[in-house]
Amino acid sequence: MDTIFAVSSGAPPAAIAVLRISGARAFAAVQQLAGDVPVARHAALRTLRDTHGEPLDQALVLVFPGPRSATGEDLAELHLHGGRAVVRAVEAALGAMEGLRAAEAGEFTRRALLNGRLDLTAAEGLGDLLMAETEAQRRAAVRTAGGAVRRHAEDWTARLVGIAARIEAELDHGDEDDVAGVDPLPALRCAAAALGHDIAAVASRPPVERLRDGLRVVLGGPPNAGKSTLFNALAERDAAIVSPIAGTTRDRIEVPVVREGVAWLLVDTAGLAEAMDDPIEAIGVARARDALDEADLLLWLGDDAPPAHPSALWVHARADAADRPEAHRAQIVVSVHEGRGVDALWQRMAIAAAALLPPPDLVALNARQREWCLVAVEALGRAAALEDPLLFAEELRAGRRALDAITGRAAVEDVLDALFGKFCIGK
Repeated sequence: MDTIFAVSSGAPPAAIAVLRISGARAFAAVQQLAGDVPVARHAALRTLRDTHGEPLDQALVLVFPGPRSATGEDLAELHLHGGRAVVRAVEAALGAMEGLRAAEAGEFTRRALLNGRLDLTAAEGLGDLLMAETEAQRRAAVRTAGGAVRRHAEDWTARLVGIAARIEAELDHGDEDDVAGVDPLPALRCAAAALGHDIAAVASRPPVERLRDGLRVVLGGPPNAGKSTLFNALAERDAAIVSPIAGTTRDRIEVPVVREGVAWLLVDTAGLAEAMDDPIEAIGVARARDALDEADLLLWLGDDAPPAHPSALWVHARADAADRPEAHRAQIVVSVHEGRGVDALWQRMAIAAAALLPPPDLVALNARQREWCLVAVEALGRAAALEDPLLFAEELRAGRRALDAITGRAAVEDVLDALFGKFCIGK
């Protein structure tokens, strides 16, 4: 396997640039640049030179012998002065060495995963941490990167293995005198059902994507209900065209907003008209209905009751307009032109967010992890309903494979490619 190198501290220029080298020839590369290899895990000041003996930079050099390194391989760090020319010169010197090449995106973390230094859930948490923009995103990512999801998966796996071991013992030795007796299958079926229930409880929590991507808040209602005006007020900029002409908004408009540490994705939609002669308007209305179905939180601006939705706020907008009826049943009254109700609406949205976002003290799963959890739950549910011990054992094996996929023990290449393709080069 090639030895790889890349700057891991961000793009220069900077005060310091940390250039990492990982692989079997990492220490040979350090010796060629610095003249010797420092004592492991002790920083040493060295003058780095190219093949002609010309100085490249004075740098701090550290080496970390594998497997006790970040990647599980021999790893070196060169703490360079962070100018572009310095970094380019050192990278050129490394690239000219036999067996060394520039790293691909996420390749350091990928090697750490393949060498057992971290599992797939920790790598996913690290990816979320690199992209975190809010405090809630950071806390969730740190928890996942620190192994919280892995510990859950390992606990579930240990319980499943215990159940499987008992049924396998019954299958192999159930007719022997020292193990014959009461049929263990009913108790094992109950244990499988209880394990499936516990996994389902974690999988049913609000997904971590709502922290990362933002709560999707869709403004819906009939034409001229004031959706775009309220949308601009919530976004605090003129993101949507506002006009008294019905049908001005013909397509979804999305604006990300961060408010008090919570990420939101505001979505303005076309008015939900019943009869339309304009085919373009009809497409906009169809997309608006799709947006309502996808909403985490629906802000309904119609005078009639909102459509069925698990989380909706009924907003009486344009309350200053003379032609508006009184708001008898709406949950909140808003007049953007009078500056009334917008802050109160944000407060109601924040209350709704508390139920829609992952609890700050509990583990939240991403879509991939949740999918495999549900596969395990289904296998355990089938096992709990079976009276044939052979079929019971086979369903337990299916559940075990699903739990292994959560941590990456059963990871496939396309999953790893999708994950590490989002990482920066030096990670």
